[in-house]
Order: sequence, then C-alpha cells, then structure tokens
Amino acid sequence: MNKTLEGALVFAGMGANMGDPGLTLRRAAERLGQVKGLQLVAASPIYQSPPVGPQDQPHYLNAVLELRVTLSPQALLTSFLGVEKEFGRVRDIRWGPRTLDLDILTYDDQVIDEPGLTVPHSHMLERPFVLVPLADLKPSKKHPTDGRTYRDLADLIDSKDLVRVDVLPLPQ
Repeated sequence: MNKTLEGALVFAGMGANMGDPGLTLRRAAERLGQVKGLQLVAASPIYQSPPVGPQDQPHYLNAVLELRVTLSPQALLTSFLGVEKEFGRVRDIRWGPRTLDLDILTYDDQVIDEPGLTVPHSHMLERPFVLVPLADLKPSKKHPTDGRTYRDLADLIDSKDLVRVDVLPLPQ
C-alpha cells in the first residue's frame, strides 16, 4: 500500500461529454496520478448529468477525486490545464462540450480569490454533480466557507437529473 503523500487535501471535480467520457475520466485520473507532487487518494462513483449552459450537447459524466498535493494552488491549476490540453480540451464556448474539464473544488480549507482561480469553486454549492460525489467520498467533511457537511449539502440540492452510472471505475 502506498504511503499517503503529506500535503494539502484537495477535492477536484472532473467531467467530460465528448468522445468516450467514461474512458476519458479513467485515463485522466490515471494521468493525474503521474503528476509529481500529486497523489490520487480516492475517487467517487461516476454520475451522468445534463449539461450546464447550452442544452444542445450530450450529457456529462462527472466524478470527484480526493487528492493529496504538495503543489501550490496555482501550480495545481497549471497541471490541471496541462492535462486538459493533453486530452484535447479547447476553450471556445463557455459551458460548451468538452473532452475533459478539471476543477479545483477545495484546497484544504483555504479561501483563494486570484485571477483565474477561485477556491472553494464558486459554483460548487449549486451543482449536484459536485455535491453528491463529494458526499459519497467524505459525507461528514464540512465545506470550508459554508460550514455544512457535504452530506447535508447533497441532501438539500435537487439531484433528480443525476444518475449514477456503471462505467469503468476510476483508479484508486
């Protein structure tokens, strides 16, 4: 068994709706596990959800990863953007279809508001495809600024359109 990396506890959201999204999420999690200073600790189940924004695109597959990192928040963001690019991510339509989307949801209990990086993620409390997988991973963990547990937050959000899917499990 691998020793857990000392460092910050990070929850990261991942999503995809182009190509084979299930395979993309699995390969992206594997790729993140190769990033120096980043260790994949756990992965939530994968959920399917309708798109946010333009509805004329396929449903998304989403999951949340629990990571330990020794990277700074900005270095982690740079790593995420690099992995997205490796998977063919093109940023041309806001909330448009994507091959891979990686988001820093939380970084320990820090509050960060810098150009290009807001942590906790500014929309995470509005998104069942973030809160439900977070509740799967760490139900009793509290949101850094809201103070409620992820289980409580997931129980309060409308998740009727969220479907747990049986695709290749993410690596642990």
